[in-house]
Amino acid sequence: MSRWLPLVLLLIGLPHKAAGQIRADSRLVLVPVSVTDRRGATVNGLDRSNFTVFEDKAPQPIAAFCAEDAATSVGLIFDTSGSMRDKLGVAKTALRTFAGNANSADEAFLFTVSTRPDVSSAFTSDLGALVETAHLLTASGDTALIDTIYAGLERMRSASNPRRALLILSDGMDNHSRKSRSELMRLAMETDVQIYAIRVDSRVRTKKAIEQQEEQRGLAFLQDLAENTGGLHFTISDWEDADRVVAKAVLSMRNQYLLAYYPAQPVQPGKWHRISVKLNVTHTNVYARSGYSE
Repeated sequence: MSRWLPLVLLLIGLPHKAAGQIRADSRLVLVPVSVTDRRGATVNGLDRSNFTVFEDKAPQPIAAFCAEDAATSVGLIFDTSGSMRDKLGVAKTALRTFAGNANSADEAFLFTVSTRPDVSSAFTSDLGALVETAHLLTASGDTALIDTIYAGLERMRSASNPRRALLILSDGMDNHSRKSRSELMRLAMETDVQIYAIRVDSRVRTKKAIEQQEEQRGLAFLQDLAENTGGLHFTISDWEDADRVVAKAVLSMRNQYLLAYYPAQPVQPGKWHRISVKLNVTHTNVYARSGYSE
């Protein structure tokens, strides 16, 4: 919780020097929430009364509420494996759009996906330089997507900002990872990082049946990662899609609601608690983490 402390104090209305006034015998659960309308546009202007938080199906009193455009640390997982050869241009456009929509307080790193994870750029606020690095990349090799996402989640521990997200640009294929999907999903569920997955598709319609099956498995997996961590998932296939979708993703990352509550149940080490968030506003979609483990 230490990295969230300044924002938690803001939520509760305490000055920073009053950190000791937070109840040490309680677990304050923080739930970042994104809200979109039917068209996928971010919905702003809501307040505490619009939300209800449930833990294990039981409603929880919201102890604190905040709706701030906060600085974000983003891990960029950029697929440059051989299967991306005809899609890399669109992915680079998406990356450029991300940098153009970020604000000056944001930071990001760039991991590339190929036969093994590769650190193309450590955390930096110079996103223009990061885009230039990506511009020189070419597509080759096998695909260790799961391993690279896993490494990206681990690297997020060194992020400077309390609000953290991974942005994945990939076709969802994987044929060379050592980690399993279940291992990655376990880490993703335990890590307080929202995953935004953008699957880059090609317009080729003459694909073999096995290729179509692999693509569908990859799409389903990316969707699961996003939904279980409170992020969003999209599919793009051209430059126009890339600009529109990435702008939505960045807006969602930065304009979120942060809810906090104290669970009524006593501490139960190792127990998984399911979280759900309901909204009393019609024609909206709510995205939040699916739970936490003590």
